[in-house]
Order: sequence, then structure tokens, then C-alpha cells
Amino acid sequence: MAERLHVTTVSLLSCSFERSSPETLEALKSLEIRSDDVILAGYPKTGTNWLEEMVRELESADAKYTEDEMKERINAEKELQMFPRLEFGDPGIYERMKKLPSRRIISTHLHPHLLPFSILQGKAKVLVLLRNPKDTAVSYYHFYNNMPVLPSFASWDEYFTAFMNGKLTWGSYFDQLVEWNQYIDHEKIMMISYEELKENPILGMKKIAAFFEFSLDEEDFHRIAKKTSFQAMKEKSKETHGKFGDILFRKGIVGSWRDLFSKAQNEEMDRKFEDSIGRTKLAAKIKYNVYCKA
Repeated sequence: MAERLHVTTVSLLSCSFERSSPETLEALKSLEIRSDDVILAGYPKTGTNWLEEMVRELESADAKYTEDEMKERINAEKELQMFPRLEFGDPGIYERMKKLPSRRIISTHLHPHLLPFSILQGKAKVLVLLRNPKDTAVSYYHFYNNMPVLPSFASWDEYFTAFMNGKLTWGSYFDQLVEWNQYIDHEKIMMISYEELKENPILGMKKIAAFFEFSLDEEDFHRIAKKTSFQAMKEKSKETHGKFGDILFRKGIVGSWRDLFSKAQNEEMDRKFEDSIGRTKLAAKIKYNVYCKA
């Protein structure tokens, strides 16, 4: 099987982290979804770059592309000026996407209500990545303060207030969780958590492969687990993401929120989570009481 070649997104990243234009979001409504599209969704800093790499490797192992076929797929993305997220780019991007070869892997940070009807009601499967909100908040804080095209915050306290009130790019994480909870039992939508992928990446990948009906052998799973470990991806991040590598791949651990949260902030988020999605199936999936209790 051919090694998957990386698409360098450096030239796109610097212009991609601004809010999507109204024209692009309007054009997005016309997106035509294929039944074999692989849709990945998740709020920023929930581990979406890691998940996408993992899924690309799984899809490639199943498809058994030759080296020439892989190069053809990567060149198509470059020539058609694809962006790393569905909501990035000019309004004409969705017309260009029609020329991409199947299977297309499509990633987004958008809330469900902003996605085109064809995604949530179509035949394609959607994999949603969840992460405990405290670690998500901390990771997004460092991302905001290190990404040149985003406004920085003078302090963690200032940022925490913005996060809790959804005053960030891509809005409120809690609102997004509330929306996704409505799809928790949808037959074409699967939810998986960052934490379960960290605890047992091979088991997590087997769940993903089964969901997308990818066929891999045991050796493939072990090889991909090694190749997509956080440390391996961080070491290659300058090659794959240029100067943004260290920003996108910072620590990749569970529980770093304890270094920044005050007692009052900890209690405030506990209340927010309980009021938003407490006692729901999605809340159980996140295992808030395991990963977010002091």
C-alpha cells in the first residue's frame, strides 16, 4: 500500500482562520453530498487535526491506493484549491469540490444548523469528535494567543469569560454540544471522544473503521496507531503544517485544565455543563464526571 502523502496547508492556514464570509456560508447550502463521503465534525481544538489524519490513514488502508493514485488525489486537492475546513474559502469552492475523486474526506467545525441539509439528512456518514469542555477551553486559549490571525487575550480570565459566553470564532461549544445531542441516535452519525481515542487508539480506530465500513487487518491498525500518535504527528508538524505545526500540536494530553482553572471557574463550568446537556446521552459519552472533576 502506498504511503499517504501529506498536503501542506501552510499557504491556506493564514487566510483560513477568519470567520467564513456570508457568501461562502450561503453557497455552502448548495453542497452536493455523495453517499461515500466521509464527514468529520468537531469544535475547534477537540482534536480534529488528529482525527482527520487518523481517518485519512484508515481510508487509505482500506482503499489500497497505489502511489500514483495517491499522488493524483493530492494533486486534485491542490489544483482545485481545497481548504482544510469545509467552511473556509471562496463561494466557488463547493462547485470545485464536485471534481474531487471519491471518497472525499470533508472536515468542519460548524454547528449542525449551519451545515447544508444534504449532510445531516443525506446518505453520507458523519463522525463527530467530542472532548471534555475544560481541556477544550484551555487548548483553544493557547491556540487563540499563538495564532497570528486571531485576536489574543490579555489573560486567561478574560478568555474564560469569552469562552463561557460563546464570544469566540465558531461560537459556543456548549451550544454546539446541545445541537449534536439531537443527533445522538441518528443511524448515519457516530460520536467518539478525544479521551477514548487517547486511552485506546486501536479500539477507537476499530470503531471508526466499522462505522465507515473500512476493512483493515490487525497490522494496519497497529501501524496507523504508531504513525498517528500525538508525538509522531508533532515531530512531523513542521513538515506537514509549517510554522503552524507547534500551534496546532501543542501538548495533546488529558487534564491540563487543572493548571489554569480557578475554583470559581471550575464550579461555573460544572454548572454550565449541567444546565446545558447534563443527564443526556452525549454528556455520558463525554464522561464529564471522570475527566472534569477537581
